[in-house]
Amino acid sequence: MAEGVLADIVGAAFTALEQSSLGAAARGSAWLYPLANMSHVLGAALLVGAIVTFDIQLLRRANNIGIIARAVTPVAACGLALQVASGTVLLAADAMPVVVNPVFQFKMAMFALGLINVAVFRWRFGGGLKAQIPLEGATWPAALSLVSWLLVLLAGRFIAYV
Repeated sequence: MAEGVLADIVGAAFTALEQSSLGAAARGSAWLYPLANMSHVLGAALLVGAIVTFDIQLLRRANNIGIIARAVTPVAACGLALQVASGTVLLAADAMPVVVNPVFQFKMAMFALGLINVAVFRWRFGGGLKAQIPLEGATWPAALSLVSWLLVLLAGRFIAYV
């Protein structure tokens, strides 16, 4: 029962997004959808590029991981902001067919896993990053991060083909 109610609420929300003025603009404008698409690619490059840079350095146990974290965090945050903003525009253009696409659902699950992993990592190792001390036990979160964010990228490219 609750599952059906939740599905109805989610369906109504995405229908409303698709029928909104943003959805109409994304479908009707000659420049909005292509601009959002380019912004989404740029956001992905910034977000995943920064994360991969950090994770690889973490896996190789770089001594200056705190400095690396301070350098890549603003880049990743900018990429995330671009991804969310542009992704909303892209989704608004054709929300209902996209939201039921299993590849899109997988992408969103990996996106959520990646964000949760970042939050848990910061909670567990944030003090060590600031103190510039070795981060014992951080290799698993780094490996999980690499896998989840690369799967977000791959799934995003594959959505159009399913």
